[in-house]
Amino acid sequence: MAPSNTSSNDGGSTPARTPGPDGDSTRLPDKPSGSGTHPGTHPGIHPVDEVLPPVKLFSTGLQHVAAMYAGVVAPPLIVGAGVGLSAADLALLISASLFTAGLATLLQTLGIWRIGARLPFVNGVSFAGVAPMIAIAEEHGPKDALPVIFGAVIVAGALCFLAAPYFCKLIRFFPPVVQGTVITLIGVSLLPVAVNWARGGSPGAPGYGSMRAIGLAAITLVAVVLCNRLLRGFWQQLSLLIGLAFGTLIAFPLGLADFGAVQDAKVFALPSPFHFGAPAFDAAAIVSMCIVMVVSMTESTADMLALGKIVEREADEPTLAAGLRADGLATALSPVFNGFAASAFAQNIGLVALTKIRSRFVVAAGGGILILLGLFPVLGSVVSLVPQPVLGGAGIVLFGTVAASGIRTLAEAGMESSANTILVSVSLGVGIIPIAVPNFYDSFPEAVRTLMHSGISAGCVMAVLLNLLFHHVGAARRSGSEPESRSGQAPGATVPTATPS
Repeated sequence: MAPSNTSSNDGGSTPARTPGPDGDSTRLPDKPSGSGTHPGTHPGIHPVDEVLPPVKLFSTGLQHVAAMYAGVVAPPLIVGAGVGLSAADLALLISASLFTAGLATLLQTLGIWRIGARLPFVNGVSFAGVAPMIAIAEEHGPKDALPVIFGAVIVAGALCFLAAPYFCKLIRFFPPVVQGTVITLIGVSLLPVAVNWARGGSPGAPGYGSMRAIGLAAITLVAVVLCNRLLRGFWQQLSLLIGLAFGTLIAFPLGLADFGAVQDAKVFALPSPFHFGAPAFDAAAIVSMCIVMVVSMTESTADMLALGKIVEREADEPTLAAGLRADGLATALSPVFNGFAASAFAQNIGLVALTKIRSRFVVAAGGGILILLGLFPVLGSVVSLVPQPVLGGAGIVLFGTVAASGIRTLAEAGMESSANTILVSVSLGVGIIPIAVPNFYDSFPEAVRTLMHSGISAGCVMAVLLNLLFHHVGAARRSGSEPESRSGQAPGATVPTATPS
């Protein structure tokens, strides 16, 4: 089937191809651009570039905020507690994280120049940096910790921005068999997070692991599933938000929802640049955060490839380079507003797959809501009313959807090949080690711990190395016995080359 017409990023219509972020042509899928989306999609506009009506734009954008909110506020909560911040400063750090996550998301979805993937790609505070930042705080003490952390984050962000056009060339080492493995690991590695939320979120919290908490998560899970089964059209696409609202209402009589955060929150607060002091630059801290940034770039690359498959717009080299530039720029600017490193939020990829709403402007609306939450702390406190068990019930659906997308990709990758079977089995095994035994790498060098502590990055590195071994090196490369697209080598003819700039 011949590709249908699609729109360019600037709104003009061009046949079959549309300029990518670097100005190169991006190959679009053969599937008609309007297929698979909700009714009303304009046949000449790719679903990624579709602008929904305002009510739908806001409500579906709010779903993305609900899905990522806990992930955005968790790192500043942990780091803030680690450096001994007061309640007021801790609230400021959380608001700053929401504000900078919104800016980073707008940069990714809308884009400027060669910056931004222009996909429904959510950016937020990277959890990969939490452990190194706590280590920095322990070394430098509470008073100097945040300036040193912010200085290291700025340098790491600049490194990411400059390295983006070179790092994105790794796309040829991410054929379908590697992509499917990594996408599956993204979902699997997030499922323990959902289970922990379902138990109450924090092991020290009252009622953690109680039947009330687990029952509330189960009710939310059933609500989301039933909404998907019984509702149709737009309301079906809001199934997650409806499930979250229903679960929160049930939480009040169970005593699992708390209005205290709303009562104590300020109505409005402008971000104060360098509130905790001017950035300080420490060599060891910079090296540590640069390693974290390499891990984040690996995960962002995998997430963009996964999202490209879900929305049926290929994440080619120019798109990956633009997305990584956005990660780097957002990370370098975040400390100015007291924020941390920015990277992809995999759980929102599951939401795109679940709702089948592929518009990047929906996610941009979510970015705008995040900015408002950062400027109006009282609004952010309302979102925080959603109890952790409710998020856990919905998270099982979200994260399971990501894993299912990875399995579907693997089914198309040629698993009849023994080499691919070994690649997938070993990579999944290595990726599940830090998920099953979180302290497995505690005795390893710090650089290894940083890389391998994440199941996503550990499995991704193993999958790329095994793909090199089986499909790029030695006899496997010379044999040519398997079709290129199914043996593990990416079909290079469809991947435009990004010019480093």
